[in-house]
Amino acid sequence: MAMEGESQRNLSDSRRNISKKDQERSASRLERLASHMAAVPLVREAQLARQECAKVKIKHQVHVSTLVEFLTQGHQSEQEKVYRFFLERPHLQTPVEIHKDKHRELCMRQLTAVVREAGIRPMDLLLNDPASYFVFTEAIGHIDLSLAIKLGVQFSLWGGSVINLGTKKHRDKYLAGISNLDYPGCFAMTELHHGSNVQALQTTATFDRLTDEFVINTPDEGATKWWIGNAAVHGKFATVFARLKLPSPDSHLDKDMGVHAFIVPIRSMEDHSVLPGVEIRDCGYKVGLNGVDNGALRFSNVRIPRDNLLNRFGDVSRDGEYNSSLPTVNKRFAATLGELVGGRVGLAYGSVGVLKASVTIAIRYALLRQQFGPPNKPEISILDYQSHQQRLMPLLASTYGFHFATQYLVNRYAEMKVTHDDEVVADVHALSAGLKAYITSYTAKALSTCREACGGHGYAAVNRFGSLRNDHDIFQTFEGDNTVLLQQVAADLLKQYKEKFQGGALSVTWNYLRESMGTYLNQTNPVVTHREGHGHLRDPNFQLDAFQYRTARLLHTAALRLRKHSQRLGSFGAWNRCLNHLLTLAESHIESVILAKFIEAVNRCPDKDVRSLLKLVCDLYALDRIWEDIGTYRNQDYVAPNKAKAIHRLVEYLSYEVRGVAKELVDGFGVPDFVLRAPIGLQNGQYSEYMQYVGF
Repeated sequence: MAMEGESQRNLSDSRRNISKKDQERSASRLERLASHMAAVPLVREAQLARQECAKVKIKHQVHVSTLVEFLTQGHQSEQEKVYRFFLERPHLQTPVEIHKDKHRELCMRQLTAVVREAGIRPMDLLLNDPASYFVFTEAIGHIDLSLAIKLGVQFSLWGGSVINLGTKKHRDKYLAGISNLDYPGCFAMTELHHGSNVQALQTTATFDRLTDEFVINTPDEGATKWWIGNAAVHGKFATVFARLKLPSPDSHLDKDMGVHAFIVPIRSMEDHSVLPGVEIRDCGYKVGLNGVDNGALRFSNVRIPRDNLLNRFGDVSRDGEYNSSLPTVNKRFAATLGELVGGRVGLAYGSVGVLKASVTIAIRYALLRQQFGPPNKPEISILDYQSHQQRLMPLLASTYGFHFATQYLVNRYAEMKVTHDDEVVADVHALSAGLKAYITSYTAKALSTCREACGGHGYAAVNRFGSLRNDHDIFQTFEGDNTVLLQQVAADLLKQYKEKFQGGALSVTWNYLRESMGTYLNQTNPVVTHREGHGHLRDPNFQLDAFQYRTARLLHTAALRLRKHSQRLGSFGAWNRCLNHLLTLAESHIESVILAKFIEAVNRCPDKDVRSLLKLVCDLYALDRIWEDIGTYRNQDYVAPNKAKAIHRLVEYLSYEVRGVAKELVDGFGVPDFVLRAPIGLQNGQYSEYMQYVGF
């Protein structure tokens, strides 16, 4: 028994010694962590651990008006003009519940009022000041997304096709009527059997030498023009994309010159009746955007003058001879589509506007809503919970990143319209495809996250998540399916990769690949791989290097895989085998562009307080994206395990810090309460407004 007691005492002493050593080792590790994160003292970390749900004190000095001014870049008055116009006209505001037919008529009245009463000429803005045009359309989207899309169909698509694909004779004849809404029109590209594959459209436009006319026909049901905005009710004209056919003297078969655009009248200017040979059907209710009158069109021997061919890139003479400065069908097709990128620019920019609205509603509600709390103490805001912070704060950070990226895209688009520089054109084409695809997909997911973050009240129609989600959903499809657009980005990257190793010059957007490919092809630095200090992780050079390293690695391995599989499967089969890899490559590149533009925006901000705030938000965006794809970095030993853990901890801490200024950040979007219209998303009086809506 004595020996047994002595053994137990020895065991107990041993355990105490081990426990003491463990405590010393733990303390040493914490000290090392504190030294790495000098800006986050150890005492502060302990406080955070003890007070996970404690109220947050704002540490950043924020002047919302200064933030709004920096975000709008001088365009704030233009947005406010739109908001005031609708505030003073309650009869033009879209109600929560409205029938499809009434919504369509309201949208037309809204559009007419904007042009003829407010004195805003969107067509003039699009031609002379694209930046103002896209700011204006974002404001219109906050009023009603159906109105924004209807406006885009009229001016960007119908008007844009006439201006960009036609010549002086078309501008002289149609521009004034398009601008003042005397000539409401459509953009008839998509067919029942073909959407993304525009080169395979089946509608025909056959030249008749005897009458000097084109004859438009729908050869089969698959060629029926489908989802054509403005067609079901209001349109009088349509830009119809059709295969230009010329009679061949040597054969009974017509010569196919590829897809061209033609102006085709579809309704009478006098009584609005449907013209002979034209069939119009209503596509009916949609998931969203029911204020837009989408229709289906069929043509049976509809004759139009030869001058109605939009002939900037290809023309037909009186005797039926085809001429073009571009030698091949593919080059003419590429030039035609290249002039229509404005629609993608608008959708990317407009999608950010939707994201701003949804994030604003969710965050304001999260600040208002109180649930649970420490024992015997008041309930706390749900945004004080770490899980809710990590749910919404990265969305807020992404919204800011997207804002600056699309602002850059708009500026490049404006530059393209002035200079017509080939390098800028190529850059805008790829960048608009990538940003439209990435941002609209992100926003679609974020809308569901925001709705869920608002619990049951987020499900009420009056709080707008349902209408925003339904109206925005199609942004992922029109102006190019997102998966198809991302493949275009990947193809451009691979082209640039090939040119790099052949000594060719890299275009502007891809310049970073020159350096990052060298980084990838060299072994990663083991010192940097393990660095986990606060200053290092928040260094924009580290963040951007990490993003660009990932893109370079994906690009290099994609090229190797395609080369390998092409030998056995051919080019199409190899592309399909590597498709998921290529989509990831495109998304990675776009994230790199977004971060680069975010960092540039932070650096050029003239106000030190706003700059400090934006740096905080930018850090959260960058490190959250790295953490979300940490497996890639770990697999390549770019980030060691200790560094991965440090990144995760810092993302949590930055979410906590951003929560402290979340109200000011969403106020910075400058969307007035009467425009936002969601009771739970108002700046004050939320519950009272909500109660009043249901009749109390």
